[in-house]
Amino acid sequence: MDKVNATYWLDEFDCFCLKGNHSRRFLNGITTSNILSNSEDIIRTCWLTPTGNLRALLEVYNNTNEFYELIVLVLIGDINEIRKYSLDLIFPSDDLEVGDVFHSYRIQEIDNINEWRKFKPKLLVEPNQKDYCMDNLKLLNLDDLQVWKINQAIPSFKSELNGKNNPLELGLADLIDFNKGCYLGQETMAKLNKASFLKQEIRVWSAINNSKDLNLNDNKIFLDETKQEIAGFITSFNQSKNNNYQGLAMIRNKYLIKNSFFSEQLGKININKSIGSVFL
Repeated sequence: MDKVNATYWLDEFDCFCLKGNHSRRFLNGITTSNILSNSEDIIRTCWLTPTGNLRALLEVYNNTNEFYELIVLVLIGDINEIRKYSLDLIFPSDDLEVGDVFHSYRIQEIDNINEWRKFKPKLLVEPNQKDYCMDNLKLLNLDDLQVWKINQAIPSFKSELNGKNNPLELGLADLIDFNKGCYLGQETMAKLNKASFLKQEIRVWSAINNSKDLNLNDNKIFLDETKQEIAGFITSFNQSKNNNYQGLAMIRNKYLIKNSFFSEQLGKININKSIGSVFL
């Protein structure tokens, strides 16, 4: 990772290991990607509720260590929830062990042109690697990283990832294998794919407002200043430089052709597709 002028996203994430001959089969049955037939050493996938709403966004790393087969990294979500679910689902006769939670630094190249899933991440396991990366690579600071994540429409835990939105609405359709066998939430995904229609889609919004440290008390997005029709809801909110506000919103399907709406507190807000979203 020494590309000239490249920018990197470095962050710490929760992980756990799966050990045993049935590790891949087990994950294949509870996540949206085809873990069994995918030969990649890193697989991005979704963990859903039985009704198809997004619970967690995961990365699965193949590992050659003799003590375990897979590392499950939780990019967004509650690691204790998915780990407990896994433990409760395993029978004593299964050839599968669930390891304890541990933390790992993860790094990947990023830019403002390509969607974030284009670049291959890397786990940093040696204690001194974090310091090495900080000294030798161009890393985004926390403020710039937040802006980049918004423009990529990367969902946030308990905001866009709130147990109510499905991964297709959140622009993660490329993480769903519609041809694989049964998995948790598969029936809903199949119906949505067949219908080719989503009730809402995630969008990036921006607004200019002279108020400083504005607290957004009303997250409704109206069709226009008359406030007679709700077009969607703001799900995340960030104040950047020069009184610019931005975030993510869920916009109802019939209003997706518009690119400007109205918020009671923000005034006019502009809506755009994100770099990182893929829809049906």
